[in-house]
Amino acid sequence: MSLFNGLNIKETSGQPGRVTQAIASASRRTGVDFNYLLGQAQVESSLDPSARARTSSATGLYQFIDQSWLAIVNDHGAKHGMGWASEAIQRTGSGRYFVADPAVRQQILDLRNHPETASVMAAELASDNRDYLEARIGRPADSVDLYLAHFLGAGGAAKFLTTMAQSPDASGASLFPAAARANSAIFYDRQGNARSLADIRDNFARKLQAGAQMNGMQNAGAVDGGLPANARTVQPSDYVRIARENLSGQDQLASQQKLAEAQPYPASAPRAETARLAYLMLATFGR
Repeated sequence: MSLFNGLNIKETSGQPGRVTQAIASASRRTGVDFNYLLGQAQVESSLDPSARARTSSATGLYQFIDQSWLAIVNDHGAKHGMGWASEAIQRTGSGRYFVADPAVRQQILDLRNHPETASVMAAELASDNRDYLEARIGRPADSVDLYLAHFLGAGGAAKFLTTMAQSPDASGASLFPAAARANSAIFYDRQGNARSLADIRDNFARKLQAGAQMNGMQNAGAVDGGLPANARTVQPSDYVRIARENLSGQDQLASQQKLAEAQPYPASAPRAETARLAYLMLATFGR
């Protein structure tokens, strides 16, 4: 059973739900388009923070696989109050990310089910991809370009877009055979004909547009920098503070004693206890 099953993440009629607020807050904090983030979450998970793919490790609102999640938390976690997580993540010589402590690793991966964390990390990834693409395609990257980067990776999206600029009718399956084998519905129509690059991009554009409109929030992120009126949000940087406040005095004292006993590690070293405090906040949030 997921530790996040008790969280109040259901969208409610009449006002933006927690998920939409989390996405709007991520948009405001990173400058990434709200409608893009909302549409992407709708396409990826139908706005279900607990969504899990059957054929891969993809999990959460934005369906991050394990390695992609560890990479983005490693790069941007500290900026959003998750220094304990980014400091715990290491990288092998071959570029693979890992966490030495299995318990801390699971805690970091489980953050994919937390709407605020998943949304702001998805926004940071989109921002990174935007910078990468714009340096290579010579124009501002739009929402569909960003989704292509999410789907194909930034390098694959750059290849897709530069090829499409010259040959829009080129077969997407020919250019990306491995992706086509894994995602036949995207690269082939119902009759089995290969879709062109232009067709694939147009289909993504329609999906993103429909995803944003489905939730009745089109352009809502334009107000107040992306945050809906009366939105109540908790930022990742609040995790440990709120966890400490929610702990009973006895538990808090015990936690402080455990932290003090963690020597000879330096104060900046990642500790499982720090992760546990943040995790306790996530477990009790919304109760």
